[in-house]
Amino acid sequence: EYSNDTVRKILDEEKTVLEYAFYDDIEAKTADLLARGEVLARFKGRMEFGARALGNRSILANPSDHDVVRVINRMIKKRDFWMPFAPVVQEEFQNDFFCSEVGQISPFMMLCFDTKVNRNKIMASVHNADLTARAQTVSGIQNASLHYLIGEFRKKTGIPILLNTSFNLHGYPLVESPEDAIFVFKNSGLKYLAIENYLVYKR
Repeated sequence: EYSNDTVRKILDEEKTVLEYAFYDDIEAKTADLLARGEVLARFKGRMEFGARALGNRSILANPSDHDVVRVINRMIKKRDFWMPFAPVVQEEFQNDFFCSEVGQISPFMMLCFDTKVNRNKIMASVHNADLTARAQTVSGIQNASLHYLIGEFRKKTGIPILLNTSFNLHGYPLVESPEDAIFVFKNSGLKYLAIENYLVYKR
């Protein structure tokens, strides 16, 4: 993980192309942007280890926006249209949208679930072919800041879920360092980057 001081020093070197502001509650600011339909990259805390991006090095969006998959693909991912994005859900709300056994969680986004009839509220994160979703469940113990961010989004939208896809350019590995994050941000169509407690945007 990287401190705010480290991030600030790196951002200062990019002042000619980037602007940024510090927020004590960056999650609330992020939730506000997502609720307004913006797509943004999130870089927070330690990088995850494993097969999936689990919210700390992720691109996030509002799953109720049916057009957001096209927007993300145009901005950065450039994936085939049939390749699905995934939902990340507050663990206590997972059974409201996904068909899972009692107590069955998916903190590493490795399980696929059938979705319930209210799936239209999160359709951008559901596979169109079979209406399943490769959901990530998140608890306040597992990842407190991500859980809080989704909670702030839920307060504004009524939806306890965000669309989550990995923070990288197509064909590149997942970002790890602040330098990686800024490189991808500068070389994509992303408008916002929430990196630690800084919100970054392009001049």
